[in-house]
Amino acid sequence: MQNIHKKVVKRLFLGWLLLSLIIGGAVLYLKIGQVDQQTLELAVRESRHFTVEFDRSSSSQMERLKQKADQFLKGHFMILELYDEHRKQILRGVSPGGEAIEQKLDQHAHAFPMENTAYHRNFLLDQSLFMQVLLPLQDKSGELIGYFEGVYQVDAETLRNIQTDIVRTLLMVVTVILITAIMLYPIIISLNRGLIQLTSDLLKGNIELMDVLGSAIAKRDSDTNSHNYRVTIYAIRLAEVLGLPSAQIRHLIAGAFLHDVGKIGIRDNILLKPAKLSDEEFAVMRDHVLLGVDIISKSKWLAGAREVVEFHHEKFDGSGYMQGLKGKEIPLNARIFAIVDVFDALTSKRPYKESFGFQEAMDILQRGSGSHFDPDLLHTFSGIVASLYQETAQASDSSLAALLSQLVNKHFFHA
Repeated sequence: MQNIHKKVVKRLFLGWLLLSLIIGGAVLYLKIGQVDQQTLELAVRESRHFTVEFDRSSSSQMERLKQKADQFLKGHFMILELYDEHRKQILRGVSPGGEAIEQKLDQHAHAFPMENTAYHRNFLLDQSLFMQVLLPLQDKSGELIGYFEGVYQVDAETLRNIQTDIVRTLLMVVTVILITAIMLYPIIISLNRGLIQLTSDLLKGNIELMDVLGSAIAKRDSDTNSHNYRVTIYAIRLAEVLGLPSAQIRHLIAGAFLHDVGKIGIRDNILLKPAKLSDEEFAVMRDHVLLGVDIISKSKWLAGAREVVEFHHEKFDGSGYMQGLKGKEIPLNARIFAIVDVFDALTSKRPYKESFGFQEAMDILQRGSGSHFDPDLLHTFSGIVASLYQETAQASDSSLAALLSQLVNKHFFHA
């Protein structure tokens, strides 16, 4: 459950971060557009104080405009230019310090606006915000009489207010998203807890059904479930020593439970025959592999068991069945199970034989190293089998079931 809390917190954090970037970016874009419009309105409003007196037909008016330009440039405008309707410059003024700005503007050409539209752009220079505006001028009848171009400097206080407003808005957006994410946390945990319980119940039900089916098959040629329990315990322990991930061990467990599920289709006179099988009978017995594959293929959940069900009778030298696979062509889970299955078969009593002693069984396994069994896996199994055998050989079905339950829970519910 602790792991779930970490995952939820991590995903909520990532969601908060992503939403903050997306929504914050959108808000920033809109806010900058709003600020841009406000700055343009300031620039246009101030420029009107100058251009309101512009009259192309009066030379005396032009003289007054030149005088007024000198006063006008002491305000927020650093550069001003007047053009006639033919886009010919008729007046130009630059305030002290405006030369550096003018040099920067010379690097970026601009087009004259359409008759009834304004052009503007912002740029930063030495931590100051400037706006270049180009406005069409019209007489009282609406006829185009010229253009005004100027560079407006946003004063420091206005710039600070703009920056503060943007930061405040972004912080508010990020905070609201964060509060929303925090409020969602207990809701998600509550829903997730119910989902986990439901999933856990379904998983337990699947494992129980798998156990029931495996046990039903085991009881056909034995009075108890001991063989299924022991081989599964052996297989899990060997896989753990090999360092296999829990996902692969889960497939191994399913395969161990159901390795002989195909025997449900084998007639009793062959399955329970107390003597050696004839060639014809053995051919029928071999079909339990194909029957088993067919049975588990009906369930997607049991797909991981197929490696064991289909290939646990293959041999390392290629002399096994059903496909005659050789060496590492045989899936690892099947190579693991082949060892533990034969070991338990040797040390268990069957209708057609008595049980072998531990050392005798190990000698038989060693003789099959490299031919029947993967020698590396057999070597690893030889290092742990003595303690496993001592722990399980005389254990009751209930004790074996309890031990197996612990191992199954470890890899299905706590991995």
